[in-house]
Amino acid sequence: MTVVVAVLVVAAGGVYGARALSDHGKHQEPGPAAAPSAQTTRVKRADLSDSRTLPGVLGFGGQVTVKGSGKGVISRLPAPGSVVSRGKPLYWVDDEPVTVFFGDTPFFRALDKAGTTGRDVTVLVENLEALGYDIGPRPQRSAASREGSEAGDAGTELTTGVLAALKRWQHDTNQKTTGTLAPDRAVVLSGPSRVDAVKAQLGDPAIEEVLTLTSQEKTVTVEADAGSAGSIHQGDEVSIILPDTRTVPGKVGSIGTTVQGGDAVEAGAGTDTTPTLEVKVQPADADDVAKLDAASVRVVFTARTRENVLVVPVGALLALSEGGYALQRPGGKLVGVRTGLFAKGLVEVSGAGIEEGDVVVTAS
Repeated sequence: MTVVVAVLVVAAGGVYGARALSDHGKHQEPGPAAAPSAQTTRVKRADLSDSRTLPGVLGFGGQVTVKGSGKGVISRLPAPGSVVSRGKPLYWVDDEPVTVFFGDTPFFRALDKAGTTGRDVTVLVENLEALGYDIGPRPQRSAASREGSEAGDAGTELTTGVLAALKRWQHDTNQKTTGTLAPDRAVVLSGPSRVDAVKAQLGDPAIEEVLTLTSQEKTVTVEADAGSAGSIHQGDEVSIILPDTRTVPGKVGSIGTTVQGGDAVEAGAGTDTTPTLEVKVQPADADDVAKLDAASVRVVFTARTRENVLVVPVGALLALSEGGYALQRPGGKLVGVRTGLFAKGLVEVSGAGIEEGDVVVTAS
């Protein structure tokens, strides 16, 4: 009796074990694929902009080095950050001021004789007039200058009226009233500037490098990929993101014409640099960046803008085998559409069968 029971027990155990193995095998078999979840969205109207954000550096642009001339030693120097204005001293040599004039031709000789003609005379005349001095009858420019001939601009004639005005200006600015403008007592700059750094020291020879100047206006310098810089144009409006996350308006001031990088290999890196063009951006309001002399910023360039257009998420587009795209309604019907601008995960759509508020299927 005992043997029979044992056999039954073993048989029962074998059946249970077989079922357990069978169940285990079923659990290992892959189940049927789950049906994809269908999300829906509505066709909306919105403004769509194709923009890109590039890093930039805010600072004072256009650095220029001023080198002294003549004899003597430097006796006074301006402080960094000082404003440089027309008719004001820039630095002092032998305790005599070296004055700032604006123009495009430096003083390369002493101006003291009536009848002298040249572009340096033009600079003197224009600056005396800008400072409010009466120079008498307007000096005549040369025939070459008037006609714009290939001989170039021969400049303006120095008259006794100009020399008299020069003498009055020297008197009013506490200089020696010689009626002569010596080239080592004036420096000609392109326009208003600020002192960026002082390079000379008191007692240095005047002929050494004295200081560096920059523009008074702050500029953002951006290195843009040369391949896509064609979408950036002078005068384009941009947004400047400051370090404190404030966004202020700006405008593209200039676009460089010299490509940097490209074939050059970075030292130690063994990789080609990306060719870039330098883009200068001016903040629209100087007060927006008044507390920043230099900072890393970001500039948002908008290449194209589409206003009040129909848009859907890019995931709602279905590529058709015959070409083009369609949107799918919840019931499965496909509606062919034309696509426009893609930006920020959205796409502009249009077509006879699509309207604002329509519900369509989307994958995202």
